[in-house]
Amino acid sequence: MASLSRKQQREQTRQHLLDAAVACLVEYGYAGTTTQRVQERAGVSRGALLHHFGSKADLFVAAIHHIAEKRLARVRAAAETVDPGPDAEERVVAAMRAAMSGPPFLAALELWMSARTDPALRAALIPAERGLGKALREIFDGVSGDSDPHEARIAYESLLVVLRGLAVTSVLRDDRKQAEEIIRYWIERMAPSATARRDAGTG
Repeated sequence: MASLSRKQQREQTRQHLLDAAVACLVEYGYAGTTTQRVQERAGVSRGALLHHFGSKADLFVAAIHHIAEKRLARVRAAAETVDPGPDAEERVVAAMRAAMSGPPFLAALELWMSARTDPALRAALIPAERGLGKALREIFDGVSGDSDPHEARIAYESLLVVLRGLAVTSVLRDDRKQAEEIIRYWIERMAPSATARRDAGTG
């Protein structure tokens, strides 16, 4: 196997550091995630860390975008397997729900809560979240049966609220049956066209 070029090695180290930052956010929370812990988790030298990220703030700004990219990639990968049909909208909803769970989402949650009292973190977080939201909206609109722009926006925004709420609630109480019932409730009321097509057995 060919050895990596210096550029590839640097990029690999950078990715290791960002993955380590996500893992530390999940394990230790925002306050407990130090550059020392990230460095140790990534298995790199202090010099390597400082070469990529000169400060903790630089590391977190990069981690914010890294997390957003991971969550978006997860939804896009799932959406690509969704064929047009009566259950397309439900399957995309399931993909979005999956993206709002697991380590990347928990790391994002740590950053959101900390951004409430950290203006610099909030300033870095907002553009990344807006970019992620725009991309998710495009995926959602691609399968949505609602042609009214206002209704489509309300459907999408309410879905985000429901999914985020379920994810936060699961930290203290993981009731999967109730979560499924809530998602079904949303689909039956906010995606009536998809439900009607499914019940009629048409695509």
